[in-house]
Amino acid sequence: MGLLGRLRDMLRRDGVPSLSIDDPALVVVAEAFDISEADSAVLARSPRWRADELAVLRHHLRIPAEQVERARELLAPDGWVLVDGAVSHASRVQKLDALHCAQERSRMASLAQRLGGEALGWDALQPAREPAR
Repeated sequence: MGLLGRLRDMLRRDGVPSLSIDDPALVVVAEAFDISEADSAVLARSPRWRADELAVLRHHLRIPAEQVERARELLAPDGWVLVDGAVSHASRVQKLDALHCAQERSRMASLAQRLGGEALGWDALQPAREPAR
């Protein structure tokens, strides 16, 4: 069982609802595509982001087709799932904070550059909140 599966099982045991990167209820709650903007500023200006809840951190990457499998191999041990397309997405479920966003942004930029691609930015997704009644 992979890291995501173990995390999901652990969260279920603790009574905390699990989250999946392909949950259809996910909506973008924060996004950072301007490299000059600090991740802390991105989160601070995002009224829909809920710091106390799990989120899917999704990095948007351009990776040459011949390097996609290598990227997948490098990302998988840390629980990242790479979905390939015109723009690839590396996603993982985690608690989101500015420090971890900045660390992962740097990591993804480095990875993409080493593989001849580029990191375009990231967004964070959380389940849509149902309107209060």
